[in-house]
Amino acid sequence: MHNKPNKNQITRKQAIQKMGKYAALTAMGTFLILNPKKAHAQSADQPEDPG
Repeated sequence: MHNKPNKNQITRKQAIQKMGKYAALTAMGTFLILNPKKAHAQSADQPEDPG
């Protein structure tokens, strides 16, 4: 094995930071996609004209 760093390689710390950014984007995207559907499904149980 050689210890010569390749210019395309990143450190473990950099990899963890990138994974954190992707995880945050994924969580935010999932929340934005699922939240309106959940709100719409809950509003279907309520009558449109309660009065």
